[in-house]
Amino acid sequence: MSTQAPAISQPPDKLADTTPRVHQLIRSRWSPRAFSSRQISDEDLKTVLEAARWAASSYNEQPWRFIVAKKSDPEAFNRVLGVLVPANQAWAKNASVLIIMAAKKTFSHNGSNNYYALHDAGAALANLFLQATALGFHGHGMAGFDRQRAQLELNIPEDFEPAAAVALGYAGKPEDLELENHRKMEAAKRQRKPLSELAFSGTWGQPLVT
Repeated sequence: MSTQAPAISQPPDKLADTTPRVHQLIRSRWSPRAFSSRQISDEDLKTVLEAARWAASSYNEQPWRFIVAKKSDPEAFNRVLGVLVPANQAWAKNASVLIIMAAKKTFSHNGSNNYYALHDAGAALANLFLQATALGFHGHGMAGFDRQRAQLELNIPEDFEPAAAVALGYAGKPEDLELENHRKMEAAKRQRKPLSELAFSGTWGQPLVT
């Protein structure tokens, strides 16, 4: 059976420093590198993938696909782990689940290029991360993986572009991370650019808010 944990189970120092009206679930989502040995249940894994399934997409194409490897399946897990760059392997090997996400490059209804596939796949991944947070565990997205190797070794079709790697698991202890720079990043305060640099009013460079 699934055991749901509230989003506020996250360490208080990892809550995002947002304006007060931002939902607690969004404030609580973060990307740890330290994972505990606790495994994600099959039910909870299905739930986060179901959340991703219901993301919005252009023409309802749903271009995302997920290759999922559970720690309980060492052969599949090590295959996915092997396409990550060594620095990511150092901590991702402790995750409960590893995922390679791919995006379909063309629309199914007419075969034309889908320039929004990566955008829509990212939206699905955001849903997955938020649902994971709601269930008490975390996801960490990675760009650091060998896309060509993933395409070949995971039998990803030509019409799909490997887009991201993901580690899922319950947060562990930062001091258990092997590399010192990873321990420092795990303990660092979360930061973001100010909204004035990200949202413009009517034309580029004119801040919507100050």
